[in-house]
Amino acid sequence: MPKIVVLPGDGIGPEIVASALEVLKVVAPDLEYEEHKFGGASIDAYGEPFTAATQEAVKNADAVLLGSIGGAQDSHWNTLPRHLRPESGLLALRKALGVYANLRPIKVYEGMEHLSPLKPELARGVDVLIVRELLGGVYFDPERYIREDEGFNAMRYRTHEVERIARVAFKAAQGRRNKVTSVDKANVLEVSEFWRREVVKVQQSEYSDVALNHEYVDSVAMLLVTNPSRYDVIVTENLFGDILSDLGAVLPGSLGLMPSASLGDGAGLYEPIHGSAPDIAGQGIANPTATILSAALMLRYSLNRPEAADRIDAAILKALNENPTKDLGGTAGTQQFTETVLNILKAPVTA
Repeated sequence: MPKIVVLPGDGIGPEIVASALEVLKVVAPDLEYEEHKFGGASIDAYGEPFTAATQEAVKNADAVLLGSIGGAQDSHWNTLPRHLRPESGLLALRKALGVYANLRPIKVYEGMEHLSPLKPELARGVDVLIVRELLGGVYFDPERYIREDEGFNAMRYRTHEVERIARVAFKAAQGRRNKVTSVDKANVLEVSEFWRREVVKVQQSEYSDVALNHEYVDSVAMLLVTNPSRYDVIVTENLFGDILSDLGAVLPGSLGLMPSASLGDGAGLYEPIHGSAPDIAGQGIANPTATILSAALMLRYSLNRPEAADRIDAAILKALNENPTKDLGGTAGTQQFTETVLNILKAPVTA
């Protein structure tokens, strides 16, 4: 029986995770759950954001479902030493799980084109997967310092780091439209030249059936918002991926629609990309869509249950058009929207 460690977290996290669990119990009733406090909730209970017991639990899980962490800018958690803040717990969680590939699907749902800041004709049919390297590059390189007259960080990649993220991208493309765009800045950065060379090696030796092209990050930043349908799978390093995935997140029109999956060699980590929204926590109006879709990604990537994931995706699309949440211009609260999804999933299939 697959075991899922559930980390509801802070703010709206417990509310939206509860919705995702209700949906999972319909499409995958055999899953086993183990819940742990994490982030600010763990700080308040135990004095640290990511306890040893929680670390042990996630390492022995088949997958981890996370809600959201942190509080408002004036939260008491933000007055703590940096290593004791909720965000440090999240970085430690990613490192503990060894999740080196962040998958962020960017999809404009049919009937929801009017929510996008793009013209409807540009937004229609957008379906892009950004694959971001998550544990390397400038964010993690140990050569860093701040001095009186300078600050320094290094962007470095090694062969195995590029190979493994490239494989994730090419494999994902095989299940989509069979095209990968590798994003770099090879015209000015040696590390990008190296990145490009290693991606090509993987494609030629292992995925020759997948089309590969290369684009500079500044060009992609422009084209992602002016012609997003040109892209299928985008693969890139940590810094560029951080920026491009947040840029792409605006295309569907609401952060409440954006799930993510972080994958490695062990348990995957699944979470919505939005924050904890403490200003609306407890009001029952949070949009649970991104968390429910993150649960669908969990079924697809960690548990090898694509049919169950497809059921959730289809139910979400129908629910968004039938009974959208308040952030999408509708009237449904968290539970009302969840009930709509559940009713669609439980409805008898008609020929």
